[in-house]
Amino acid sequence: QRGYHGPIYMTPPTKAICPILLEDYRKITVERKGETGFFTSQHIKDCMKKVVPLHLHETVWVDDELELRAYYAGHVLGAAMVYARCGSESVVYTGDYNMTPDRHLGAAWIDKVRPDVLITETTYGTTIRDSKRARERDFLEKVHSCVARGGKVLIPCFALGRAQELCILIETYWERMGLTVPVYFSAGLTEKANRYYKLFINWTNQKVKESFVDRNPFDFKYIKPWNRDYVDLPGPMVLFATPGMLHIGTSLETFRKWAPDERNMLIMPGYCVAGTVGAKVLSGMKVVDIDQYTQVHVNIDVQNLSFSAHADAKGIMELIRQASPRNVVLVHGEKSRMTYLKSKIMSEFGCPCYDPANGELLEIQTGQDVRALMSDQLFRTSWEMEQKRRQESSSSNSSAQGEAATPITQMPVRGILLLGDGKRMTRLLDPSEFDLDAVPVVVSGNGSSEVEEASGTVAKEESGSSSVAVVPGQEGVDSLEGIVFNTRKVFDGASLAKRLGLPSEAADSEVSKAVLVAIRELLVLDPKTTPANNSPSDDSECVDRSAIVVGDSIRISVPQALDDYGLPTLNISWAWEEEELATRTLSIINRVLG
Repeated sequence: QRGYHGPIYMTPPTKAICPILLEDYRKITVERKGETGFFTSQHIKDCMKKVVPLHLHETVWVDDELELRAYYAGHVLGAAMVYARCGSESVVYTGDYNMTPDRHLGAAWIDKVRPDVLITETTYGTTIRDSKRARERDFLEKVHSCVARGGKVLIPCFALGRAQELCILIETYWERMGLTVPVYFSAGLTEKANRYYKLFINWTNQKVKESFVDRNPFDFKYIKPWNRDYVDLPGPMVLFATPGMLHIGTSLETFRKWAPDERNMLIMPGYCVAGTVGAKVLSGMKVVDIDQYTQVHVNIDVQNLSFSAHADAKGIMELIRQASPRNVVLVHGEKSRMTYLKSKIMSEFGCPCYDPANGELLEIQTGQDVRALMSDQLFRTSWEMEQKRRQESSSSNSSAQGEAATPITQMPVRGILLLGDGKRMTRLLDPSEFDLDAVPVVVSGNGSSEVEEASGTVAKEESGSSSVAVVPGQEGVDSLEGIVFNTRKVFDGASLAKRLGLPSEAADSEVSKAVLVAIRELLVLDPKTTPANNSPSDDSECVDRSAIVVGDSIRISVPQALDDYGLPTLNISWAWEEEELATRTLSIINRVLG
């Protein structure tokens, strides 16, 4: 209706359930409320034709620059958080998520994607919920005590998520206790949603998947569809009714009938927006206006047990810790709660945090990561320094002994950052690998390569620098001569001997020579990597057959001694000027070594 003709990305369960939700919403708005100019059933069908499935952890390129990736959100079936990157900037939009696994869904989780901006919901931004097991026990005890005294229990809940969660809880309890009191859920949308829970069982938690082998947990034995005629039946019963805020539908109709009886019980398991009947009842009002003509006296026992599928304050902080964003934006919450959570995030994570009003334009300055290959020498030096620091810290401070025993996951690094120019990769080097005073330095802004001194933190899975300062130097220099890179390739001699057709008892020195021969043969096949010592005269005794030279500076050799781990090794070195050729050569070496 608004003129959008592009793709719409949805997870497979969302794609299946979405038409049902939209049609239900349309019927309530048009057929019950009488609104005009609303979307039609045909609009829903046309909309769903544009949908493109987006699977969890799958990277989808919308165009040449924009990529999308979905992460499990644990809120309802099919819920996902979206990581989007365009160029060098990225954002994570959480939507609704739950960091605590429940009876049928798992907990939300995301990689350490380090987005420029994380936009997170804050529905329960200042709440830390108690033990889920204690809440479940309290819920079941209250339901059981009410039906035992002959009362009726009304549980308003949303058709997708809480209905299935609480139905599994009641079903398990009824079976364990051998109860015969009838339990109902409002037919229609909830019943349709249950079909998709059965279909997409792989989106549920591990316990549900394991029980699915014997019986689908969503094939309820004790819970039956609701009929409106049952509302006036005598005797105890339990009803799960939609919607969850008592503002319309089956839940409100049933509340009108059952509210005056003090034997009955109303259990509100979720959040209620201010102004709804649910919010008024929870605030303690004893007379509630259902509409402009109807008032209801509230004698029913009202209980509020939070089974919301939103993350609490602890869960929100945990997600921020997982994603490690540079900026955080808080949405979908009450202003007072957002303000408190904002100060908490800024003090704990030290990153900017924003809580904009609806419709407010937010401008955030973003930086740019520099991805670099870290030299072997710098990694070893930094690792040894971190180990030494931990040992010294533990010996002088008993409280730091635990740190010394834990694995190193990140460490400070101080090295030289060489920025590449497209053909040559950016590298992070140890200062001992070359004479910095003899290297010309180019000041930023003239388009040439640069040498910079970098100090920062390197995580185990990824290396980089968090802050960079340009080293003052000469201007107008086009190249960095005299810098030589070194790397090592350690390999399993026994497995390579088998691949190369050598005897299993072949010595490591024999395997190394055979590896050099194989590498030389592949290099010869590529005209750009033909070895410099491959002419007919190379068969003479004066030629070093334990090394291969490619170009002017690339040298592949076998060291006299084995590696630290007792495995045969190849040493490769090359000059900065031949970085592109060296990369081509290294790929050939990797093919031989497997």
